[in-house]
Amino acid sequence: MTNAAHEQRSYYERTAAEYDANHLREPEHEFSLAQLLGIVRYHRFCSLLDVGAGTGRVLRHAKHHLDGVKLCGIEPVAGLRAVGHANGLSPEELREGNALHLDFPDDSWDVVCAFGILHHIKDPEAAIREMCRVARHGVFFSDMNNYGCGSVAQRMLALGLRSIGLWKSFQYMKNGFKYEKFSPGDGVFYSYSLFDSLHTIREKFPQTHIANTRASCDHLLGGSSHISVFAAKSLDALLDLSSTTNQSDGQFKSGFSSAE
Repeated sequence: MTNAAHEQRSYYERTAAEYDANHLREPEHEFSLAQLLGIVRYHRFCSLLDVGAGTGRVLRHAKHHLDGVKLCGIEPVAGLRAVGHANGLSPEELREGNALHLDFPDDSWDVVCAFGILHHIKDPEAAIREMCRVARHGVFFSDMNNYGCGSVAQRMLALGLRSIGLWKSFQYMKNGFKYEKFSPGDGVFYSYSLFDSLHTIREKFPQTHIANTRASCDHLLGGSSHISVFAAKSLDALLDLSSTTNQSDGQFKSGFSSAE
């Protein structure tokens, strides 16, 4: 484990008791979570793995809104897992795990998701490849787009540096010749954009849906600070899957829990 990764885990251990109060109402992830739940219902996915689950926000929403879906979240920080367990998640539902080394076979989960964790990982591509490896039908991500942050001038500079391949070098020098940054509200993080990971996602899941999840814009790359990405092998195959499942049930069911 790198020093930065160790520092980030220590940060979450120290702040675990305040994690929900500080993070659960982030509008970009609330919107993305609604997207994910709709995707799972629409395509009739039967299993969902949440990587970097924290205190189990995604799992708790999914348990309330989805019926009959196998759920699991992995989280490396014991303090965050403890909060999730105290809030009703079982140790089987929220378990220890590492995004870089997922302890699951290939294609073992219908859909794998990650909310706001990739900008905390030095090598997000390695984590994405692991998530894609264990995903059968698709993956869903909600995270930063650093090219859409800041003023118009800042965004133009970021896009210009990206176009000539110098954005990471610029950030490295700007940060005092290191890649990681630190925020009292978010711990250790890196300048990151989900757009830079699309090529990795598309290695297994070439068909992607990209949406802005915070504010309104006409140009996602240069105008949205947060985006979501749902990627699948073939949307036609997913539609066939949904149709087959619905026919076997005899009718279409919304997927909402009967407890609502």
